[in-house]
Amino acid sequence: MRLAAGMDRIGTETAFEAAARARALEATGRSVIHLEIGEPDFDTPANIRQAAQRALDQGATHYTPTVGIPELRAAIAADATIRKGFAVTPDRVVVTPGGKPVMFFAILALVSEGDEVIYPDPGFPIYESMANYVGGKAVPCPIRQENGFRLDPAELATLVTPRTRLLILNSPANPTGGVSTREDMEQIAAVARERDLVVLADEIYGRIIYEGEYVSIASLPGMAERTIVLDGFSKTYAMTGWRLGYGIVPEPLVTPFSRLLVNSVSCTNAATQWAGVEALTGPQDSVDEMVAEFRVRRDLVVAGLNSIPGVTCLLPEGAFYAFPDISGTGLTGAEMADKLLYEGGVSVLAGTAFGHVGRDHLRLSYANSRANLEEALRRMRSVIEPLVAPRLR
Repeated sequence: MRLAAGMDRIGTETAFEAAARARALEATGRSVIHLEIGEPDFDTPANIRQAAQRALDQGATHYTPTVGIPELRAAIAADATIRKGFAVTPDRVVVTPGGKPVMFFAILALVSEGDEVIYPDPGFPIYESMANYVGGKAVPCPIRQENGFRLDPAELATLVTPRTRLLILNSPANPTGGVSTREDMEQIAAVARERDLVVLADEIYGRIIYEGEYVSIASLPGMAERTIVLDGFSKTYAMTGWRLGYGIVPEPLVTPFSRLLVNSVSCTNAATQWAGVEALTGPQDSVDEMVAEFRVRRDLVVAGLNSIPGVTCLLPEGAFYAFPDISGTGLTGAEMADKLLYEGGVSVLAGTAFGHVGRDHLRLSYANSRANLEEALRRMRSVIEPLVAPRLR
C-alpha cells in the first residue's frame, strides 16, 4: 500500500515503545521497574470519578458542543484567570481530547510548507514530529544543563528568521524538569513581540512545581493575543486515560480550532468533561498531596543518582522527571538505557528520545513508589559502577 509522503516525516513518542520492550521482557519472567512513562501513578481522585459516574447516569452519553460544554469552558476560564494571571473568557477556551490536539491544531492552523517552528531541544518529541509532518521546518532551540535547563532568550533570538511562524515553550519542562524564570519569560516575550511570533505555551505541568515561580507567558504585556496556552487534566489530576485537555487561544484562532475539531473528533467525551468541571471546582487537596509526594521522590532520586559514579543530576524544579548526565560512564544515553533494561531490569528513556542535546542523558520518571525508586537506584548502581570503576583507576 502506498502511503502519503507526509507519513515519512511523522515521528513517535518513544516512551510507549520503551514500555512495550519492557513489558516484553517482563513476559519472559524478568522483573522490570518502569520509569519510562510520564504519567502520575496516583488514582484519579474519588470526587472526580464520582462526577463522571453521575454524568453518565444523568444521560451525558451524547455529542456535546464541538469546543466543549459551557460549564467546563467557564470553569477553565475562571481557574486560568486566577492561576495563570491573565483574564480568560470562556469564548476563548477550546476543550480537546487530551493536550496533543492543541499542539496539532496550532501547527495545522499556522504553519505552511517551509514555515519554521522553533521548539525546545530536549523537548516533547511531538513538537518536532508535527512541524515536520505538515511540511514545516522544525528548528531546535538548545536547552542546556549548564543553564539550568532553561531556554536562553539571547540564543533564541538568533534562531528567528522571516520564515519563523511559531515558537513552542514548555515550562515546567518535559524531560528536564526545568522552569523558566520571570526574567526569562519577559525576554522571550520581547523577542516574540519584536519579531511578531505566535507562541504555543505548553503548561501541562504548571501545577507540579517545587522551586521558583510559575509564570505563564500569556500573562505578560501584549502576549495574550499572540499566545496559545495548552493545558489539561492528565498530569494535575492523574487523568491520563480520560483524555481531557484544553487550549486558551487568541480570538482569531477559535474558529479554526473549532473546524479542526469538527473534522477530526467532533467533540470531547461528554462524561469526561463533567469530570473536568468537578476537578477544577472541587477540593484541591489531592493535587497538593500528590505534589508533596513528588517532591519527596524527586529528592530521593536526585540524591541517589548523584551518588552513582559517572552520573550527575540537576535538581528539577517542576514536573516529575530527572534528566541525569551519564557521560562520565563512557556510554551514551541510548546505550545506557538498553544496558539498564536488559542487565538491570530498569526501564528508562534515552535523552535522544527528546532531541539531540540529550545524547548523554537519560530521562527517569519518578512517578513510582518510593520502594520501587530505591530498588531502581540500587539496580542502576549495580550496572553502572563496574563500568566506571576501570575509568577511575
